Amino acid sequence: MAKSKFEYVRQFETVDKLLPNSWIVVRIDGKNFHKFSDIHGFEKPNDLRGLSLMSESAASVMTEFKDIILAYGQSDEYSFVMKKDTTQYGRRASKLSTTITSLFSSSFVFLWPKFFSDKPLQYPPAFDGRCVLYPSNKNLRDYLSWRQADCHINNLYNTCFWTLIKQGSCSPKEAEERLKGTVSGDKNELLFSEFNINYNNEPEIFRKGTTLLWNLVEEEVTSGQGTEFEKTVKKTRRTVQKIHKDIIGNNFWTEHPELLGTEVR
Repeated sequence: MAKSKFEYVRQFETVDKLLPNSWIVVRIDGKNFHKFSDIHGFEKPNDLRGLSLMSESAASVMTEFKDIILAYGQSDEYSFVMKKDTTQYGRRASKLSTTITSLFSSSFVFLWPKFFSDKPLQYPPAFDGRCVLYPSNKNLRDYLSWRQADCHINNLYNTCFWTLIKQGSCSPKEAEERLKGTVSGDKNELLFSEFNINYNNEPEIFRKGTTLLWNLVEEEVTSGQGTEFEKTVKKTRRTVQKIHKDIIGNNFWTEHPELLGTEVR
């Protein structure tokens, strides 16, 4: 790049390089998504199309950023976990958060017709992003556990709230009053005793959220087809796998030891 007398202004850029040897989590959240979901007619309390669109957009991000080892999403948020030794963008917080957020947002708009073919997008959605560092495996697991616990708490409340409105003929204000001060046991009892709904039988995507992982797929590739040099070989490629499982307990991490490595802290 040619030098000029104006180049000195680069000195005003702040250095925001993240500490090494720490897990980087880039978390994106929808801006004013209550209004967005209302205007676009999302099903309450959960819209499977909307959740699928979020996960497909997150998968697009993972495909671009190979250093993301895992992503977890629920409602209008997604958390992307980058491996501890990533050197992507020199570990600059601003570059990581803005690029991942912008790619997620553009993917969301690009993929919208695939999931909402009957509902044109009324206006562009917005997402914010931030980078957070977690120094130990325990810190990272606790963060992901926090997000999944949040998914359960919010979904249980929303399931009760919208069931009271749709099946119990309550107004939003009346439903809010009914649920004020209740704990999980009260909400489960309300659903079962008044509406014969066993919350544990609700789809796991609503109760557990969505976890994205890398999955190795073996496939046969044929070259020189139709010639004397035709040859078929087996190749392995990585694809993004979507699961809806508990990630708070040890079973998930025992099944996927490659995610955290051997460090115990």
